[in-house]
Amino acid sequence: QVQLVESGGGLVQAGGSLRLSCAASGSIFSINRMGWYRQAPGKQRELVATITSSGSTNTAASVKGRFTVSIDNAKNTVYLQMNSLKPEDTAVYYCNAFLGVGTGTHVYTSIYWGQGTQVTVSS
Repeated sequence: QVQLVESGGGLVQAGGSLRLSCAASGSIFSINRMGWYRQAPGKQRELVATITSSGSTNTAASVKGRFTVSIDNAKNTVYLQMNSLKPEDTAVYYCNAFLGVGTGTHVYTSIYWGQGTQVTVSS
């Protein structure tokens, strides 16, 4: 059983900053990739940024230069530093993890989602 616990969302004024955290726990054998997606009201869920355990990142054009994704492999935790926030960044942000799970000779890969954390940017 794997759980993703997110924290750090909230209300901030335009131009402000927030830092999201997502900690994975359970029978984690390895991290392939972790990251963040978001879903605004009436819109589809979209990629924000992902990072592999080796540090390779993929960042959406809409947030590049403002958001930075990072990972602490020892803590199974991914972070999203969000600077220069805009009202259009308002959404529920979901943590996503592509993990190797299990122990011993029985290891399999699976994708997990967090419960989501609300980020609201006021103008």
